[in-house]
Amino acid sequence: MTIISYDDFEKVDLRCSTIIKAEHFPKAKKPAYKVWVDFGDEIGIKQTSAQVTVHYTPESLIGKKVIGCVNLGEKNIAGFISQFLLVGFSDDNGAICLATTDQNVSNGKNYFNALNT
Repeated sequence: MTIISYDDFEKVDLRCSTIIKAEHFPKAKKPAYKVWVDFGDEIGIKQTSAQVTVHYTPESLIGKKVIGCVNLGEKNIAGFISQFLLVGFSDDNGAICLATTDQNVSNGKNYFNALNT
């Protein structure tokens, strides 16, 4: 484990969002979906590639409230531009489970917005 300062953590922009579209991504090296999420008015709709095919179907992702890191920059994945990192954790077999909210949090809200209101 690497220890970082609280000041460093404040630079990580984690936002709540809702998945609005998901489809298979056959060009990806590992099984993945193309996923589009709504981060609200300030950020808008962003897209990413997500290796979440074990626990989810594209249809089961629609409407799911998820957490994304929106300030890492873009990455080209097999010709598809990933604009954010969808946050998740691996289960005991290494398959990704998405980080979600258990309450109805508005799209675009982040942790530090909540602390400063």
